[in-house]
Amino acid sequence: MTDRVKTVTLTIDGRTVTVPEGTTILEAARQLGSDVPVICYHEATTSNGLCRVCVVDINNGRLLQPACVAACQDNTTVETRNERVERSRRTILEMLNSAVDLSQAPEIQAMMSDYQADTGRFPGAKRREQPIHDDNSFYIRDYSQCVLCWRCVQVCAEDAQYTFALNFGERGFDTHISTAFDVPMTESSCVFCGQCVGVCPTGALKPKIQWGLEQGWSLDEIRKSTRRPKRRVNSDAKG
Repeated sequence: MTDRVKTVTLTIDGRTVTVPEGTTILEAARQLGSDVPVICYHEATTSNGLCRVCVVDINNGRLLQPACVAACQDNTTVETRNERVERSRRTILEMLNSAVDLSQAPEIQAMMSDYQADTGRFPGAKRREQPIHDDNSFYIRDYSQCVLCWRCVQVCAEDAQYTFALNFGERGFDTHISTAFDVPMTESSCVFCGQCVGVCPTGALKPKIQWGLEQGWSLDEIRKSTRRPKRRVNSDAKG
């Protein structure tokens, strides 16, 4: 005999919903059509509540909770967009914009417009500048556009590829995505599957052909940049 699925009933934005126990608030809100913004969350990766853009107000609690990891609780009241929630999201977006190049992150730009984020709120903020890594024939890494969402690290690890080519480097403000010991990608365990590029929300990881076209490269230049250099043959070698 099949065990009966336990459910919980709660109110989200004034509407009652019943969901299986363990369902996250984000999942339940989406069932109702409530738009909860996300940055670090992705269907293909494990939720960790890193960016805090998806925070919601539960029972007017002292702290806002990340909807991507907070499980629905019976008889609770959730507000996904009240004044308190909007102020929190707006501040997070303004802080991100002050430190990271978001010019190629259309989804985040749309959030900033929606929440009326002030792009000049932190004029003296330090920018998170990183050199462009052009160390392989497949994609470019521009971590000046990285929001540390962790999607690429997760999809490269247990969530998909089990390659573990990517991880965090350094700490605090200087935290950035890196290979182990910061070696070039071709010397890492990367198999160039492209899954990290596919889940990147900002343009920090970009196919080299696309990047070359944006730089105005000719097709011949792109062709050369995406080919592995030929091995030199020793003319004195026998055989």
